[in-house]
Amino acid sequence: MSIYAIGDIQGCYDPLMALLEKIRFNSDKDLLWFAGDLVNRGPKSLQVLRFVKDLGDNAVCVLGNHDLHLLAVAHGHRDAGRRDDFDEILQAGDFTALIDWLRHCPLLHYDREKDFTLVHAGLAPQWTLKQARHCAKEVQKVLRSEKIDEFLAHMYGDQPDLWSKDLQGWERLRFITNSFTRIRYCDADGREDFQHNREIGSQPKHLLPWFQLPDRKSGQSKIIFGHWASLGLHVEKNIYALDSGCVWGGKLTAMRVCEQPAFVQVGC
Repeated sequence: MSIYAIGDIQGCYDPLMALLEKIRFNSDKDLLWFAGDLVNRGPKSLQVLRFVKDLGDNAVCVLGNHDLHLLAVAHGHRDAGRRDDFDEILQAGDFTALIDWLRHCPLLHYDREKDFTLVHAGLAPQWTLKQARHCAKEVQKVLRSEKIDEFLAHMYGDQPDLWSKDLQGWERLRFITNSFTRIRYCDADGREDFQHNREIGSQPKHLLPWFQLPDRKSGQSKIIFGHWASLGLHVEKNIYALDSGCVWGGKLTAMRVCEQPAFVQVGC
């Protein structure tokens, strides 16, 4: 059995099929990890959702910010924006089943045997991996409950931007959600910045990529993530960034999850 982690697809179904053919994916024995943002901006979000859902136990998908945005639109807490491509999903006959499946996806996946963690964007630098797993479960519990509408109504916003164990209620859940699905840069105190999304070196001098903070508590954990298209395929100590901008005309990346990771890409 092989495990492959795949970066942001965002509705790019045809490149996904080409990538799976290139890695010779066998749905009878191989496992795919998806780094979130299955949908939006690309031409075939419905087909991507159906394909990943139908993989069943052969797939793990963590939620990305675009996936959560789809949930908010589907539940009537946001209108689809000018650049959103949700109409085909919202009008599909299996719409309810797809949305229900999506809200049961995790925010974090940890494989104890491989000792790899999969998230969409990153981890708050103040969290150990154990704390991150606990925080993910807090949000997952609400998403999978009757409180999902209340959560989606309070999900949007950039504050609070600094972790405290004393955070409570919707502010706590909003911070946790932003950390897993939106984080890129932080200041030296670990305060999260959501305004800058360009490549490393373009940011103001007081900001660092979340994974480069010297005191990051998860520094010894091997973390796979997506979300940061301008970063591209990026590997440094224990960090594997796989969003290579497929929906923007870049590439779609797969990483074989093993002791010596290998990477495969197709053009988009």
